Amino acid sequence: MEIQSVGVCGAGTMGSGIAQVAAAAGFPVVLYELNEAVLEKARAGITKSLGSLVDKGRMTAGDRDAVLARIRFSSNLSDCTGDLIVEAIIEKPEAKVALFTALAGYNSPQAIFASNTSSLSITELARQLPGPERVAGLHFFNPAPLMKLVEVVKGAATNEGVMDTLERFTKACGKVPVRCADAPGFIVNRVARPYYIEALRLAEEGVPFETIDALLEARGFRMGPFKLMDLIGNDVNFAVSTSVWEQLGRPERLRPSDIQKEKVDSGNLGKKTGSGYYHY
Repeated sequence: MEIQSVGVCGAGTMGSGIAQVAAAAGFPVVLYELNEAVLEKARAGITKSLGSLVDKGRMTAGDRDAVLARIRFSSNLSDCTGDLIVEAIIEKPEAKVALFTALAGYNSPQAIFASNTSSLSITELARQLPGPERVAGLHFFNPAPLMKLVEVVKGAATNEGVMDTLERFTKACGKVPVRCADAPGFIVNRVARPYYIEALRLAEEGVPFETIDALLEARGFRMGPFKLMDLIGNDVNFAVSTSVWEQLGRPERLRPSDIQKEKVDSGNLGKKTGSGYYHY
């Protein structure tokens, strides 16, 4: 099938970014979020993001208005319909399964259900859903409007035609799709774990965050691990580290850090809360 319309569930940073990307590519989008305040924040954020492109001469005011007109903001789950449904909600499998199960009642049996999960098993999510052959991973990176890479994840039951369709959709959005198997952390988050975990080990030994970031940036990394964790969100990063660690049998080399757990428990999640390893 070809995707003509898109539904996005979750209007946080990732969900609103994915909605903007799809709408900018010409797809009509429904952005669903139960929390009205979060939905309005997403509307303001997308408007600001597009306005910045206009100010930089990368988009006309008319194109900005056309993109905004293609996004329907709704707090009614029954409005979230489309040929492709992308969820970008909390990283808890039970929440994702409950959402997709409810959405199955409002959407065609041919609609593709894609999870933006960073590390949860697509196979396990699909196993609990009707039509597991149409369930896949579609993992955008933060910030979605800027980052080119998208992991297209095949679960054990995912139909090859669904994978082909998602790859075409991703390219239509101006992104670079990379197919990957359903493995803990997929590709990027599996490879990236040592970058964060080893940096946190050094911090546990008393090396300042700023020093670690400066050293790694001096070696060619565009952003040090602590700055990057603050950008991603310590809650998200810690959840991914915990998920990969548990799925791999809890190896000591990938044990999540108590330093990051303390940041999460205290609400110091990074840029989105104004404080993390740094203050913003």
